[in-house]
Amino acid sequence: MAEVKVPELAESISEGSIAQWLKQPGDHVEKGEYVLELETDKVNVEIISDYTGTLSEHLAEEGDTVQVGQAIAIVDENGSAAAAPKAEAPKVEEAKAEPAKAEQAAPAKEAPKAEAKEASSTQQVIASPAARKLAREKGIDLTQVPVADPLGRVRVQDVEAASNAPAAPAAAPKQAPVAKKAAAPVEVNDDRIEVVKMTRRRQTIAKRLVQVQSEAAMLTTFNEVDLSAVMELRSRHKDSFVKTNDVKLGFMSFFTKAVIGALKKYPLLNAEIQGDHILKKNFYDIGVAVSTDEGLVVPVVRDADRKSFAEIEKNISDLAVKARNNKLGLSDLSGGTFTITNGGTFGSLLSTPILNAPQVGILGMHTIKTRPIAVGDQIENRPMMYLALSYDHRIVDGKEAVGFLVAIKDMLEDPEQLLLQG
Repeated sequence: MAEVKVPELAESISEGSIAQWLKQPGDHVEKGEYVLELETDKVNVEIISDYTGTLSEHLAEEGDTVQVGQAIAIVDENGSAAAAPKAEAPKVEEAKAEPAKAEQAAPAKEAPKAEAKEASSTQQVIASPAARKLAREKGIDLTQVPVADPLGRVRVQDVEAASNAPAAPAAAPKQAPVAKKAAAPVEVNDDRIEVVKMTRRRQTIAKRLVQVQSEAAMLTTFNEVDLSAVMELRSRHKDSFVKTNDVKLGFMSFFTKAVIGALKKYPLLNAEIQGDHILKKNFYDIGVAVSTDEGLVVPVVRDADRKSFAEIEKNISDLAVKARNNKLGLSDLSGGTFTITNGGTFGSLLSTPILNAPQVGILGMHTIKTRPIAVGDQIENRPMMYLALSYDHRIVDGKEAVGFLVAIKDMLEDPEQLLLQG
């Protein structure tokens, strides 16, 4: 018998909920074939079997919460033989001999299982690859390493400190992770009320939105931008742009380039707080919020400062399609140094976006409205958009936040600057 286990998914993911079993007990499975769909905080992941045989048992049910490294199904690698009709009854002597053989083999099998349990508990710890490597070299159990990081991540210096600390008394062996059963449904004595359980992703979104508002000193500042020049530029080049690049020239590439130019002027908005330290990031991975039926997700455009307008538009378009088809991978969502969200696609005139932790800045775009604007001594109708910047006041001061928005406004009203600064 072989166990199908929850694989290590990403540093920030230690558990998930079983959304759907794709294989039922008695079904034949091939090595590399999908057996279930696992819903995590970020994406749904299809888990494969590492063995060929017959799926003999589910160790967790749909809706249960399972840990990384936990066994969730049993595959009988001799399943084809076991499934065949039994032939003649074996001789009495042979039948008696088989249990004795099984008893002799049992102790030998238990040792690898114990090692697997220890490995799975270590995999659940959130640690950097360097920290894991050092822990393996020094023979240190990551679950026993004291952590200074407020987010619970084990770093190299934590492992080094643990290796120099005096040996602690041996801890009692840990039990293997057990699937948490889904909570009982809420009972309502009113047939006019429909009770719908929140998906795991919606629960995570709710938890993180409340968490960021309680931890960050979040403020929002506003400005408005005249998009006449951008719209005129798009109008002149849209046909040739599509013909050359096979993608439409949208607004997002302009805003992404403007954000990058502003981040270079005000680098603290591209930073992260970790404990009492500021992590200044000298790269520009821009998250773009995408609304899906399952909730809001923020896939990331990597190294956006090195991409052309066409590459940014293609990247965003591909990520949006993957998001709406529930095909985003963990690599599409991890990281990100700054986020752009566009409520204008739904008609929002003005909003105060919430930070996407651990980032310290998020830009809110809104719908474009033609409004009378004073241009010199004249009143002209111009396509105007309100911009909102929410930021973490713990490291970003009002002067920098306002300057950041003004820089974006200036670049969008004079798009030639984007070629120089974005």
